Amino acid sequence: MSCSQHTFYAQDSRTLQEVIAQESVDLVVTSPPYPMIQMWDELFFSLNPEIKPILARDPMYAFETMHKELDKVWLGLAAILKEGAFLIINIGDATRTLQNNFQLFSNHARIIQKCLSLGLQNLPNILWRKPTNAPNKFMGSGMLPSGAYVTLEHEHILIFRKGNKANFQEEKRQIRRESSYFWEERNIWFSDVWDDVMGSKQMLKNKDVRSRSAAYPFELAYRLINMYSCKGDTILDPFWGTGTTSLAALSSERNSIGIELEPVFINTFLQSVAQDLDTLNQYTKQRIQRHIDFVTKRKEIGKEIKHFNSSMNFAVMTTQEQDLVLKEIASLETKESSMQATYSCIKQREG
Repeated sequence: MSCSQHTFYAQDSRTLQEVIAQESVDLVVTSPPYPMIQMWDELFFSLNPEIKPILARDPMYAFETMHKELDKVWLGLAAILKEGAFLIINIGDATRTLQNNFQLFSNHARIIQKCLSLGLQNLPNILWRKPTNAPNKFMGSGMLPSGAYVTLEHEHILIFRKGNKANFQEEKRQIRRESSYFWEERNIWFSDVWDDVMGSKQMLKNKDVRSRSAAYPFELAYRLINMYSCKGDTILDPFWGTGTTSLAALSSERNSIGIELEPVFINTFLQSVAQDLDTLNQYTKQRIQRHIDFVTKRKEIGKEIKHFNSSMNFAVMTTQEQDLVLKEIASLETKESSMQATYSCIKQREG
C-alpha cells in the first residue's frame, strides 16, 4: 500500500531555506501575493514598511520594492529545487490608478526577469483565461476613441526549469509510467491557453478555509502536478494559503510541503481535510469516468483503440498509458503540523 507525507510550516517564505534542504524539492506550484493589487497592500506593507509611504508618491518604485520581497523567495526556491525540477508560478498583472494615472503593472514580466537572472530556464508558459459573466469587456468610458482600456481576463502560469531536463534512472522509470495521464487529457492540458478551468472551485467545504479569495482552483494545481511530477515526488507551495496545492498533491500520490505565514490556515485545514476525502476521491473517479466515456464514444463511431491497461481494466490510446494507475485515498492521519495518507487501488470495470 502506497503512502504520502505532507508537512506544513508556519513561517515566512523568504526564509524557507531554514526548514527545507537544498536540492530536495521536485516541483513548486504556487501563487504569490500580486504586487500592486490593492487587497495585498497591507501584506506588502508588513513585509517592508518602506512601501506604504512611497506607493502614492512613486508607484513604479513601490512596484519594484514589492517585487524585491518576492525575489527573496525565488532565490530560496532556486536553491532547494533539484536539478531538472520545475518552478511554476501563477501570477496576474495589475492595473491601478495612482497620481490620477491609470496604468498596467506587469507582474509576470518582472518575475520572468528575476527568475532568468537566477539561472532558471523559462519554458513555454500558459495563459489561464478565467471564464467570466461580465457583460462589458473593457474598462473606461464606452465608445469614444482612447476612452476605454482592454480588460485583463487572464492570468499567467509561468513555467521554469532548473538546469537540464531530468534524467530518469531505472528505479524511477516504472513510477514515471504509472504516473502517466490520458491521451485526451494531454491534448487539453498542454495547450498554451486554458479557458476551461473555473476560477473559484475549491475542494474543501469548510467556509473558514475557503474564505481567502485569491486561492486558485483545485483543477489548476492538479493538472500542473500531474504534468510536471511523478508519484512520490515532493511538491512545495511557499505561499500555501488555503492548501490547494497540498490537496492536489494528496489526490495525486505526491508528497507536499506548505509554507504559510498565518498559522490559522494550517490549523483549520488540518481540522477540515479529513472530512473531505470523499470529495477528493470522487474527483479521481470522475477522471476515470471521463476517460471511459471518451473510449466509449470512440468505439461508437468505429474508431479502433489498440491498447489496454490491465491494472485499471480499460482501453487506452497509447502504450504509455498501459501502466497508468489511479488510486483513491484509503486513510488519512493528521498531526499537529503534518498528515500522512495511504492509498488503495480503484476497482474499475471496463467501459
